[in-house]
Amino acid sequence: MPETAPRQPDNNLQALAAALESGKVQHVWTMLNDLHPAEIAQLLESLRPTERDIVWNLVDPENDGEVLLHVNDEVRTALIRDMDTHELVAAAEGMDMDDLADLIEDLPDTVIREVLRSMDKQNRQRLESVLSYTEDSAGGLMNTDTITVRADVTLDVVLRYLRLRGEIPDLTDSLIVVNRFDKFLGTLSLSKLLTSDPGVTVAEVMDRDLEAISATLSAHEVARTFEQRDLISAPVVDENGKLLGRITIDDVVDVIRDQADHSLMSMAGLSEEEDMFAPVVASSRRRAIWLGINLLTAFLAAWVIGLFEHTLQKWVALAVLMPITASMGGIAGTQTLTIVIRGLALGRVGKTNARWLLFKEVAVGILNGVLWAAVVGAVAIAWFGNMEIGLFIAIAMVINLFCAAVAGFSIPLLLRRMGVDPALAGSVILTTITDVVGYVAFLGLAALFLSS
Repeated sequence: MPETAPRQPDNNLQALAAALESGKVQHVWTMLNDLHPAEIAQLLESLRPTERDIVWNLVDPENDGEVLLHVNDEVRTALIRDMDTHELVAAAEGMDMDDLADLIEDLPDTVIREVLRSMDKQNRQRLESVLSYTEDSAGGLMNTDTITVRADVTLDVVLRYLRLRGEIPDLTDSLIVVNRFDKFLGTLSLSKLLTSDPGVTVAEVMDRDLEAISATLSAHEVARTFEQRDLISAPVVDENGKLLGRITIDDVVDVIRDQADHSLMSMAGLSEEEDMFAPVVASSRRRAIWLGINLLTAFLAAWVIGLFEHTLQKWVALAVLMPITASMGGIAGTQTLTIVIRGLALGRVGKTNARWLLFKEVAVGILNGVLWAAVVGAVAIAWFGNMEIGLFIAIAMVINLFCAAVAGFSIPLLLRRMGVDPALAGSVILTTITDVVGYVAFLGLAALFLSS
């Protein structure tokens, strides 16, 4: 594929849309094959289903496998559904083992059998090694295509071996040093290999400090390890220290992006793999579940308000002001919730500092509660000319911001302990709590004192 300067995604999409509208198929084909597979994938995700089918049929078959890897799961499933067996087998050929492992699980059984039949025994074993680990683990991320050397050979021997080999895997910044049982010993950086005396042995210049990554380590922990150590690649070993493969930075970038997408979409009860241009009925069905859950919590809040129906009928000002308390509590709680979820994701919140963080968030909640309670209370008094109502909403706001801080801190920890993703359910639970507490505090105080 010819190397071209990267273009802005919006420009690519506009140019493609214009070419499709004009019917210039040859121009579309030329433009597509000037792009990187990842850019093609982004374009496909940005097109309506009818246009997507047209463009997909114009993609160079040599790029099919790479493009399928970069589109989200829902779009990938739709594209695979319309491909013939021989097209899918051709798309899988020549792919790296870690990429093939990601793709093969989405292929039909007949295609999987054909792909396995077309592979030699060694590659089949490598693929089985990757597939034996979960997708979100180091073993599932690793690529088995590695270059290993022994510690007792000279650098001159290593250089001659590399020349004989002719090429090295992409993103290779170091060679992996193993013993005769393939047990990991260390790494030999290419810079050391090229700049050191060819007569010295690998053992004399190898790096023994780099720790290999366990194949069972979670993808999240792998990404954190790469971030903390500024790695480009890292060896992966089994429980006995035997080398299995390596993880490269491109795979880690995908993990980080997927985690960011997951956190963002989960806040709204959506999946990061959802097709933005999926049919209306399919999208409605998925979102209806989350809307139903929110409706139940809304009915709970409405029921709480109903308990104070008599008070509301008597004091209309309460109905005007009560959303303020709930809204302020929801915002304050969401701030704490977001901080704690992020802290958990980055490994910064644990048993040693959780209590301090709780006290800090509660103090922030109380301080902000007192500050804005004074403001809202003064506005309420000036608006309705009633000192008691201003006092009630001020007290209710302090109470709700205090509870919001406690809830925003506690909910992610409790959900994590229960094995539930805090980003998925945390906001709904928090909003319910701040709504209920806000209404009960404000309307309860009013009912207690104004009715007497």
